[in-house]
Amino acid sequence: MALRHAVLAALLDEELSGYQLAKSFSLGVANFWHAQPQQLYAELSRLESDGLIAGREVVQDTRPNKRLFKVTAAGLAELERFTAAAAKPSFMRDDLPVKVQAADHVDTGELINQLAERAAFAQTKIDLFERLLQTMRGESGEEEFLRHGERVGPYLTCLRGLAFEQGNRDWCERAITVLRERKAAAHDRH
Repeated sequence: MALRHAVLAALLDEELSGYQLAKSFSLGVANFWHAQPQQLYAELSRLESDGLIAGREVVQDTRPNKRLFKVTAAGLAELERFTAAAAKPSFMRDDLPVKVQAADHVDTGELINQLAERAAFAQTKIDLFERLLQTMRGESGEEEFLRHGERVGPYLTCLRGLAFEQGNRDWCERAITVLRERKAAAHDRH
C-alpha cells in the first residue's frame, strides 16, 4: 500500500484541508499507516497533480486562506483498483519484541519500564478508540450499527485498531508479570 491510498481513503467522506487531514490521520488512519504531516502535504500535491484529488481555495477573513481537497472520479477509480488487488499479509516490525527476545541475557529492569510505557500508551489508544467507536455509533448498539449504521468502513477499521492495542497492552502486561516473577525467583535463589 502506498501513502496515496491511505490519503484517498481519508478524503472519501468530506473535503479536508491539509491540516484537517493531518489531524484526522493521527486519529484514524495513523493506526495502520503512519505518516508525518509534511509527508501528507507532499502526497496531497502529488495526488492533485495526478488528478486523483481536486483542491479548491477557501478565502477566510481572519485567517490565511486554505485549500480543501476531495477525491475525484479518477481517485475513486484508483481506490477501486487498490481495494480489488490482493492484500499482502502484514508483518510486525517493532523493536520492543526484539528487546524482549534478549530478556534472558540482559538486565530486565529497563525492559520492564519500557513494557510498562508501551502498555500505558496502548491503554491511551484503547480509550481513544472506545470513544471514537461510541461517537460513530451514537445511540445504537454495536451490532445494530454494524448492520444498519452509516460509514461502517471507518468503524470496522477502529475495531481493528482497538483489538491491536488491546493485544499490545495484554502482551506487555503478561511480559512484565513473567519478567518480574522470574527476577524475583532468581533473587530468591541467590
